[in-house]
Formats: sequence, structure tokens, C-alpha cells
Amino acid sequence: MVADFNKLKQDLTHRMDGALETLRREFAGLRTGRASAALLEPVRVHAYGTEMPLSQVGTVNVPEPRMITVQVWDRALVGAVEKAIRDAGLGLNPSADGQLVRVPIPQLTEERRIELAKAAGRYAEGARVAVRAVRRDGMEQIKALEKKHEISEDNAKHWAEEIQKLTDQHIKRIDEMLAEKERDIRHV
Repeated sequence: MVADFNKLKQDLTHRMDGALETLRREFAGLRTGRASAALLEPVRVHAYGTEMPLSQVGTVNVPEPRMITVQVWDRALVGAVEKAIRDAGLGLNPSADGQLVRVPIPQLTEERRIELAKAAGRYAEGARVAVRAVRRDGMEQIKALEKKHEISEDNAKHWAEEIQKLTDQHIKRIDEMLAEKERDIRHV
């Protein structure tokens, strides 16, 4: 039975880690006033008759703290890259210089900082909900095993405690990530 629990715990850990990874990506997309290549990760460019990630049509660099550049590989796509960045809802205004698209990162206003902090809080709450949903699935699996008499009541209680510890660790990590992101937003 111990092997079954290890497999269950490994599955639940993997799924909870997925919620943390999603949160990390969402936080990377929140503009803090510092240039970061991750800021352009969600940008999709209409190229060659399809939507493609920006990273598949050019090289993204951060040459200075308040500037991102995109070296577009195909000159014909420069306009599409510029439009995709402008339309991505990131509040950025790119400008093309040959095959290089420059994306200056403007200073954040206090109002924008508050909006970003609220968005970060929403993302963190979404991650907490996802982690709790994984915990609920694990608890239901334990109850089902106990009901089928595949595990004892004591084992079920022990497994439930372990899953709760795992959940608490992930929730704590989410809270730490949120606190770090809020510091980034405030101190730019």
C-alpha cells in the first residue's frame, strides 16, 4: 500500500507544481517597470498564415533595464511583430528600426502599480484554488480507497495528513511568490 501512496503523492505534487509554474508564467507577464524578456512571452504574431509565439519569429533581448529588443528574422514580419506587441494589451509602444523592433518600458504610475498588485493577487488566488482542487481530488481518492477497504482507517488518516502538509507547502510558496511580486511592483 505504501507504493500506492507514493504514486498518489507524486501525482498530486506534480499537479500542484503545475499550478505554481502557471503562476510563475502569469507573474512574468505582469509588467513591473523593468525590462524582462518574459514580458513578451504571451505575445503571438500572425505569421505565415498562423499564430506563432514571438520567440519563433525573432530573438528577444534586454539590452538595458528599460528596453526590450526583438531582432526579427524575416524582414516581412517586422510590421506583424510590431502590431502583435502593440495589440497584446501590455501597454507597450514598439517602434521598428530595420529588422530590430525596440520596445521601451515606460515608468509605472501609482495607479498602474495598484492595478498590477490587484492582478497579481487574482493570479495568486487562482493558483491557491487550483492547489486546493488537487487536494480535494486526493482526499476523494483516499476516501474511495478506504470505502473499498483497500486501505485502513489509520492509513487514510495518515495519507490525508500528508496531503494537507503538501497543500500547505504549496500555498505557502504561492504566498511567498505573491509577496515577492508585490515588492517588485512597489519598488521599481
